Amino acid sequence: MDEVFTVFKASKHCNVSPKTIINWIDAGHIKAYRTPGGHRRINRRDLEEFMRKQGIPIPETVEEDDRRRILVVDDDPIIVESIVQSLEEDEHDYEVISAADGFEAGLQVNHFKPHLLILDIMMPDIKGYDVCQKLKSSRETSDTKIIVLSAYLDEEKFQQMKEYGADACFSKPLPLSQLKEEVARLLGPA
Repeated sequence: MDEVFTVFKASKHCNVSPKTIINWIDAGHIKAYRTPGGHRRINRRDLEEFMRKQGIPIPETVEEDDRRRILVVDDDPIIVESIVQSLEEDEHDYEVISAADGFEAGLQVNHFKPHLLILDIMMPDIKGYDVCQKLKSSRETSDTKIIVLSAYLDEEKFQQMKEYGADACFSKPLPLSQLKEEVARLLGPA
């Protein structure tokens, strides 16, 4: 099976910025596809074919993947896509996946083992307080950072979420630049 690159990994392979890779994809120069979560993915073979045509040197080896993992849990696909895209294009090269409901989120926490969870706590099948308490009380997930999102919580409720284990809280509509700063602060250097 062909190796698949994220935008960031492709940018490292080509020695250009992630934004340049995105521009090349959008212009149709590099074949790519999107995952259901909105992530751009590039087959290594397609990327290296483009590199050969452009005279871009192809490195002998591919760097190991030691990126910080982020799980975005929200049932609004527009919000998910904007968060995923914003974080995926960030210079910190996060590996970002999403879940649209509590069941999927639970599976992803066990399988993907995120370093950070961005959680909309006002979803039909999720009780944000329970999720925070459960993650923070388990030995395997106690170090997972949690950012809570909600359109309906006031400062008192946000304070309560922090008592249950949330590391940061944001109101919707979401200030993406502020969210990115908070993610970088919570995850620190890889």
